[in-house]
Amino acid sequence: MRALAMAAHPDDIEFMMSGTLLLLKAAGAEIHICNLANGCYGSETMSATETASVRQKEALAAAQLADAQWHPPLFDDLGIFYDAPSLAKVTAVIRRIQPDIILTLALRDYMEDHCLSARLTCSAAFNRGAPGYISDPPEASFNKPVAIYHTLPHSLMDMERRRTVPDFVVDVGCMMETKRVMLEQHASQKEWLDATQGMSSYIEIMVDRARQIGSLCGNCEFAEGWTRHNHTGYCSEVFDPLREILNDSVFPLTEPEKGLTN
Repeated sequence: MRALAMAAHPDDIEFMMSGTLLLLKAAGAEIHICNLANGCYGSETMSATETASVRQKEALAAAQLADAQWHPPLFDDLGIFYDAPSLAKVTAVIRRIQPDIILTLALRDYMEDHCLSARLTCSAAFNRGAPGYISDPPEASFNKPVAIYHTLPHSLMDMERRRTVPDFVVDVGCMMETKRVMLEQHASQKEWLDATQGMSSYIEIMVDRARQIGSLCGNCEFAEGWTRHNHTGYCSEVFDPLREILNDSVFPLTEPEKGLTN
């Protein structure tokens, strides 16, 4: 089984997905990490080129901690667009990896880079089996099933401040220490997030998000939340490998939460 976590920026995966990815690794899956943007504008003191270099080193260090295969970014920050050239590039990455499971961002998140990354990821996965579609660079199509899962928005609400809830949560308590250390590798983000988003204790914010998500099911202290993408065009309705592989760590929402809509 091969799992790909595809997000927008370095540290997105560590914030909302890495615990689940680590559990898949522990269950025997081959895991891959790809951030579509290089993080080049994530500093108030370094140039864009220097920032991109620093953030690549941080992302590589985090991927090594997870024993994940790391794939280089395709775009600059604020340069993620849902257009034909971008889609061809993302399709090439997915065709090269040939994942069975894709973990990606929410389609409705707090910023466009996240939303567009999710859209590109889903469309690229759809393109995987179209032999006539030429990726950039060209990669052979493949036709095996793939299941896509969306994490929750970083702030647990969308752009219009509407709260979102997942289909299910994954208990990541046993992976929280590694999740924390992976996020700590992105040291350049501490001052940037404090200055631009008021996130001075970004590690503790990540921990608090995981605790909030865990409270949705009442069975675990720390969790990550997931919503399964529509299976049509990707796999059969019964192909749900994330929940099958991590069955003992998967929990439904408590009854009050089930009444809320995504």
